Amino acid sequence: MTEQTIRIGESWKAPLSAEFSSPYMASLKAFLLKQKEEGRRIFPKGAEYFRALDLTPLDEVRVVVLGQDPYHGEGQAHGLCFSVQPGVRIPPSLVNIYKEMQDDLGIPPARHGFLEHWAKQGVLLLNSVLTVEMGRAASHQGQGWERFTDAVIRVVNEQEKPVVFILWGSYAQKKASFVDQRKHLVIRSPHPSPLSAHNGFFGSRPFSKANDFLVKHGRKPIGWELPARPE
Repeated sequence: MTEQTIRIGESWKAPLSAEFSSPYMASLKAFLLKQKEEGRRIFPKGAEYFRALDLTPLDEVRVVVLGQDPYHGEGQAHGLCFSVQPGVRIPPSLVNIYKEMQDDLGIPPARHGFLEHWAKQGVLLLNSVLTVEMGRAASHQGQGWERFTDAVIRVVNEQEKPVVFILWGSYAQKKASFVDQRKHLVIRSPHPSPLSAHNGFFGSRPFSKANDFLVKHGRKPIGWELPARPE
């Protein structure tokens, strides 16, 4: 992670400066460099490790969606949780997210899985771990990313403006368990994965709940409908 490869929004740099200068981040950088020296393919590409922070400035965060790991297939991950690059088949969890959005808001499912339109409106699509080795799910867990993304959540939690945290599945719910619910709205449900979506994800109406809360607190709602073609 060098200045040449890192791209991160200016608004995040000062609040996260202690993280970038910490020993654990130096260890994480060394781990990633070693992986690359060994010829391992890492997703997403270096310029997109912090894509979520690059697209969604801190003072514009209105909704946080937490994921776990980047997709580990060829050409999928680009730094936003649940999102895939244009032209890539829509993953099963995102298919279910679209189904719930249609039931909740009447929005027909998009024909692509590229979610940058949400990120540019203030939806922080944050994975807990920001890199993965190709073909090896969860291969970069425990290397330091979790500590960094905990810090990101703390920074958002400390903001004065109320934010909606959408926590799908027990992993996300545990990770963000410290969020101040006196100020922010926390929406919890099972994960949209086909393995758990029928256990309470379907029918949870997270999109309308998020927008109702934002409007109630004087914040602009999210336009959840995606463009017909990826931006």
